[in-house]
Amino acid sequence: MTSLPLVLRMEHPGDAAAIERLHARAFGPGRFARTAYRLREGTAPLADLGFTALIGTDLVGSVRLGPAEAQAPLLVLGPLTVDPSFEGRGIGAALMRASLDAARGAGHGLVVLVGDAPYYRRFGFSPVPPGRLIPPGPVDPTRFLWCELVSGAAGTVSGNVSAVRRR
Repeated sequence: MTSLPLVLRMEHPGDAAAIERLHARAFGPGRFARTAYRLREGTAPLADLGFTALIGTDLVGSVRLGPAEAQAPLLVLGPLTVDPSFEGRGIGAALMRASLDAARGAGHGLVVLVGDAPYYRRFGFSPVPPGRLIPPGPVDPTRFLWCELVSGAAGTVSGNVSAVRRR
C-alpha cells in the first residue's frame, strides 16, 4: 500500500465547498447556534491566514482565522477541523502551527477561540480572565481561550468581542 504524504497549503478560493462539507461532517447542523460560530458570524476569514491539509487530493483538514475586535483588533480562530477518519494523526496540530505562525508573521497580536483548553494549551492558549472579554453568547469560561502572539497584546483588549463585518 502506498502512503500519501500530508500537504499543508494556504486555503484556495475553490476549497470553500469542500471545507463546508468538512465542517458539516465534523460539527453537524447545530454548529451555527454555538458561540464559537457567533464569534465569526458576518465576517470572512482572512485569506492569508487560512490553511488546508490534503492527503492526495482529499481535503482532510482546515483552519481559519478571522478579524474581530474588543476595543482593539484581535483574531478569532476557527474552526479548526479535521476529518473524523483522520483524527489523532497530528493534522490539527500542523494546521494550528501554520496558522499561528502566519498570524505572528503578519504582525497580529492576539487570537481568541472557544475550545478544549488541554488541547490548545500546547499552542500557548490559556483561559481569558473572567470578565476581561465578553463573547457574543454563553460559553464555559474554561473554554474561552486566548493566545498572545505579541507580548502585551492581551493588555490592549477588553469588553465585548465582535467580528469585524465586511462592508
